[in-house]
Amino acid sequence: MDVTAQENSTRTMSYSEAIREAMVLSMQSDPTVILMGEDIGVYGGAFQVTLDLIDKFGPERVIDTPISELGGAGVAVGAALTGLKPIFEFQFSDFATLAMEQIVNQAAKLRYMLGGEASVPVVFRMPAGSGTGAAAQHSQSLEAWFGHVPGLKVVQPSTPADAKGLLLAALADPDPVLVFEHKLLYKMKGEVPGGHYVTPLGKAAIRRAGSDVTIVAASIMVHRALDAAQQLSSDGIDAEVIDLRSIRPIDQETILASVRKTGRLLIVYEGVKSYGIGAEISAMIAESDAFDFLDAPILRLGGAEAPIPYNPDLERAAVPQVETIYAAVRRLMSREV
Repeated sequence: MDVTAQENSTRTMSYSEAIREAMVLSMQSDPTVILMGEDIGVYGGAFQVTLDLIDKFGPERVIDTPISELGGAGVAVGAALTGLKPIFEFQFSDFATLAMEQIVNQAAKLRYMLGGEASVPVVFRMPAGSGTGAAAQHSQSLEAWFGHVPGLKVVQPSTPADAKGLLLAALADPDPVLVFEHKLLYKMKGEVPGGHYVTPLGKAAIRRAGSDVTIVAASIMVHRALDAAQQLSSDGIDAEVIDLRSIRPIDQETILASVRKTGRLLIVYEGVKSYGIGAEISAMIAESDAFDFLDAPILRLGGAEAPIPYNPDLERAAVPQVETIYAAVRRLMSREV
């Protein structure tokens, strides 16, 4: 991939190609950027995102790690402390549970524990979400777990352009950043600016402006919310769709402004409904002046309180779909405070 020849052009590419382009750009311009993870070299990664990068940059910068998420993540954190900028890929974000000690107890805390004298500029790439028939141990949405931890930043790109821009922003950040990439989005194509640019961490995007109800979503749920909003427009309901992009830090200003405008709020997320992003945003509204603008109670639409099933029909039923988002908005529009 010759990205230097494409610096000033916008091209159509897939979500996974955009991620790979961000890595290539960074590795070409910064010799301290390295890639680490299981099978990311010759095999090209579980989802082929690092395809051919070992040929381009060699095994000293594209490093296959042993089957030990805890060990690999620990080496990445240590490498970051020495001045390198590692991008560590988990084959499935679920496997990060094996490396919680290094992510939550080391990477997130070392700047604080060392009095600000050290930073940990590591990026963890996290293929996440359901819809591939990979069942309970390979299909979770764990972003809220990590969003709970001070010292970590958590992002969820929904488009190829943001997949590239948020990864580049993560690499520029001096602290650990977790990038949750939805597996169903890897083949999705979209327009991606050439060259180096960043999508700011902590800044949401209004994907569809509306006046009747606000739908806050992230990752693949943004696309389902937009499809639902299109159907709702046929019913005369004008929905505004906000793409969070960052879970932590979260863009309070954009959400509060939208709620003040529409008076109704639906929060859609794939993770289990309880103790999730919806609860955080609901509390944020309750603690702000935007609460006084509500015309109906806030509604959360999250994943089922169960492991993700293997059966395709049950897997689909376990997380919000276009029709359930549509139905939730219709229900919300019929309620009053």
